[in-house]
Amino acid sequence: MNFLQLIRILQARYKIMLLIFLVTVLTTLVVSLLLPKSYKATTTVMLTSKGVDPVTGHTLPVQLMHGFMATQLDVITSTRTALLVVDRLKLDQHTTIRQQFEKANEGGSIRHWLAALLVKNLHVEPSRESNVITISFKGTDPEFVTTITNAFATAYQEMSIRLSVEPSQQASAYLSNQLNVLRDKLEMAQKKVSQFQQDEGIVDVDNRLDIETRRLNELASKLTLVQSDVMGSGEDSDTRTDGGHSVVTNTLINGLKANLVQAKAKLADTQQRFGKNHPEYEGAKAQVVKIKTELAKHTKITSQKAISREAEIREALEIQKNRVLALQQARNELKLLLREAEGAQHAYDSALQYLNRTSLEGRSNLSSVSVLDPATTPTSHDSPNLQLNLILSIFLGSLLGVFLGLLVEMVDRRVRSTEDLNDVLQYPILGNIDMRPQQTRHFRLPLLRYIQRATG
Repeated sequence: MNFLQLIRILQARYKIMLLIFLVTVLTTLVVSLLLPKSYKATTTVMLTSKGVDPVTGHTLPVQLMHGFMATQLDVITSTRTALLVVDRLKLDQHTTIRQQFEKANEGGSIRHWLAALLVKNLHVEPSRESNVITISFKGTDPEFVTTITNAFATAYQEMSIRLSVEPSQQASAYLSNQLNVLRDKLEMAQKKVSQFQQDEGIVDVDNRLDIETRRLNELASKLTLVQSDVMGSGEDSDTRTDGGHSVVTNTLINGLKANLVQAKAKLADTQQRFGKNHPEYEGAKAQVVKIKTELAKHTKITSQKAISREAEIREALEIQKNRVLALQQARNELKLLLREAEGAQHAYDSALQYLNRTSLEGRSNLSSVSVLDPATTPTSHDSPNLQLNLILSIFLGSLLGVFLGLLVEMVDRRVRSTEDLNDVLQYPILGNIDMRPQQTRHFRLPLLRYIQRATG
């Protein structure tokens, strides 16, 4: 089938095509006029980024991150937001709505039923290159759709605040309980430190340790000195004139030593003058022996005192050494207790600081959503769009008319030209006789000749 044959078929079936076209257009017109009018109210909200949180002072992230806008659309169309609209407008308390809910007999809660209906007629669309979101709602009552649209914008504002503060409120409640636990731990650690200091009698462990160490060093020096006294003491009074420090510094011993020297000198002089058998020599000799005996006696007593003092100092040194070691051990234990108390104090201070911040965040009513253009009552209905429906019906009616015309031609094929007859018989055509009325001939033939010349 060529284009010219298609034109002939359409001209032959124009009545059917015209009928289908008229039926389609009239049907669309009648349906559009009979359909209830639907109104659409629209409001726009804008998401603002303030850069720095006025409560915490932290820098806020850029709100154009991937998935952020999609999340906001889900928040607007969520059941929780719709329930907030229902509660704010008290839709579940209207008698008419309750009757409709009872007729629907879907069970469940009327609030959730209303929320589902509201979300069904709600349309949310984000802007492509900005932070603006368009919220639209359709219904049969222009005042109602305007109220619902503005209520959704307000509910979205409140929901954004709730979603921001609810985690902070939960964290604040958790931290309040944990703060009591941390306070108990801190008090227990501080009591341990106080009890340990009281039991050990320690106020400043480092200062006391320095004092006791100084005493230990003094005792060690005294012990060294006493040991030198003990090592320097001798038993031979005739040949030894020196001794330890205590012996050397003893006044009586030094006096006896001086007397002994004088007595020896006198004895030597007497021996030289009178000889060994003279009575004066014997008296001088007895004097020397007496002085030596006294010197040996006092030297021995002084040495014994030095040995006894060495034992006393050694014992005191051991006691002091044990005391210093005990103080060092107590200092280590006290440092551990102080470190534990400092850790508990740091944990308590950190939790208290974070609790104060989360409490401020939980009481914040700052929203990043602002209503840009509130919805106004629509003056004209949004649907049905009569003009658009007629345009679509004309296009659809034309397509249906052409389709049905071709379908009827396929069912009842006719010979409409010499080309059709030549295709059927496969013989040359000698001539043709046009039996159509003159008016029809004048209507059709010029068009066909024009198309034939244009295509031929």
